[in-house]
Amino acid sequence: MKDRNPSLICWRKSSHSGSTGGDCVEVAGMGDTKAVRDSKNPHGGHLTLEHDQWATLMTQIKQGAYDL
Repeated sequence: MKDRNPSLICWRKSSHSGSTGGDCVEVAGMGDTKAVRDSKNPHGGHLTLEHDQWATLMTQIKQGAYDL
């Protein structure tokens, strides 16, 4: 799959992240995939995850598998 231009993607972040720009990630839907990037470095690249990878990551985060 060819990545879309990240500047044309509608990025969003949690309303819980506040306005100070702390440790946040931004997520964007890209067809059948999700893109994830660091909100402090929006031009530093992004990860593209397939649907099943995204679902697994969300399950693991909710189960406390990562020190977030």
